[in-house]
Amino acid sequence: MSTLATRISAWLDTRERLAPYAVIPLRLIVGFGFLAHGLAKWSKGPELFAGILHGTGVPLPHLMAWITIATELTVGIAFLLGAFVALLSIPAIILLAIAIFTVHLPYGFSSIKLISVNNGKAQFGPPGYECSLLYIACIITLALTAPKPWSVDKYRSLHSRHHKSLND
Repeated sequence: MSTLATRISAWLDTRERLAPYAVIPLRLIVGFGFLAHGLAKWSKGPELFAGILHGTGVPLPHLMAWITIATELTVGIAFLLGAFVALLSIPAIILLAIAIFTVHLPYGFSSIKLISVNNGKAQFGPPGYECSLLYIACIITLALTAPKPWSVDKYRSLHSRHHKSLND
């Protein structure tokens, strides 16, 4: 076998071995993103976020602020752990869709709008909905894939399979 064919074969073997781990970076970045956003809102005070929601016309802004913060913290922690990913994808996507339609849509697609550079520091305008769509795409990918290694969901699936085989 030629050297090139050997290298291609080795690469394909490596890719196949690593495939179960491919979505772990997605899960971690989505989880960290949700957790960071929830902690930022929490640390600045839910009342401040409720004021922002009120200013954008969101009904029941105090209740929605608490629901948003609780959802972001819960989803963030769960995704980091790989726990209940498919189930928690639903409220995560709903939250992102609401953010798109109530906040980001008027600013267009792009999340990065360079306005100027002052003293070597970039100044950016309000973000569009690009980042929220990327989060939604990642979440859909995670929800549609089977539980992967290094996740609570994988442990739960192995445990339930083992428990089922014992009962059969």
